[in-house]
Amino acid sequence: MQVMDANDGVVQRLRAAGCVFAEQEAALLLAAAAEDPQAATLEEMVAERVSGTPLEYILGWAEFLNLRITVSPGVFVPRQRTRYLAELALHRVKAQARNVSEAAQLSQSGPARDVVVLEMCCGTGAVATVLAAAVPSARVYAADIDPAAVECAQRNLGARGQVYCGDLFAPLPQELRGRVDVLVANAPYVPTEQIALMPPEARLYEARTALDGGPDGVTVQERVAFQAVQWLAPQGRLLMETSRDQAPLTAELMERAGLRVKVKSSKKFYATVLTGTLG
Repeated sequence: MQVMDANDGVVQRLRAAGCVFAEQEAALLLAAAAEDPQAATLEEMVAERVSGTPLEYILGWAEFLNLRITVSPGVFVPRQRTRYLAELALHRVKAQARNVSEAAQLSQSGPARDVVVLEMCCGTGAVATVLAAAVPSARVYAADIDPAAVECAQRNLGARGQVYCGDLFAPLPQELRGRVDVLVANAPYVPTEQIALMPPEARLYEARTALDGGPDGVTVQERVAFQAVQWLAPQGRLLMETSRDQAPLTAELMERAGLRVKVKSSKKFYATVLTGTLG
């Protein structure tokens, strides 16, 4: 008679609870239990997951572009589709850093100025953390209205960046006005009435402010776009994640804010990002 091992038992329980990736989740939970025997037991973690608690809250982290991003309970969990936003932003930050360096060499005016990067509505600060790790010379900032998110983001960024708590751009130091080269925003874009249709892991566990985009889903995006033009440097760029269906609305409001807009999409990540350039 074949004896069921711990992994098989966990997989069966997770699968019965409706976890689509039961095998992968079981492996992560087993590894977490083995890594820290002083933390929750495997049984406690499996019971939490079966009850519906998001896996990332149980583990305390989420994988994002090969980095382990700390995730606190209630804070918006970084989505894998947001990797597309991060990759586009990284390409832009690296290009801007090269441009600044080349300009400084040609003018012989001394060291190149730092490229300034800002992640708005940052949640865990996953995108800012990726950018700071990849381009150490960049000055990286982030902001969110949720104190729990701000604390989480600062833990992820550490000494590589500064996170501010408040309503969009309000808490930022005035010295950044007109100096942001790359502004990344994954502002909430789910229409209010559609939140009830979201998976329970999101609507029951994540902060409402991280999900609710207002009646048409673009209320926060509009505020970000119209305020962004005051903070972007000349030729600075705003990169905003949105949904495919709402891309036309997002593009329209970014154009009204005075930005030159392009729509970019990825079949790989099933993601849509709009870029808006100032000037």
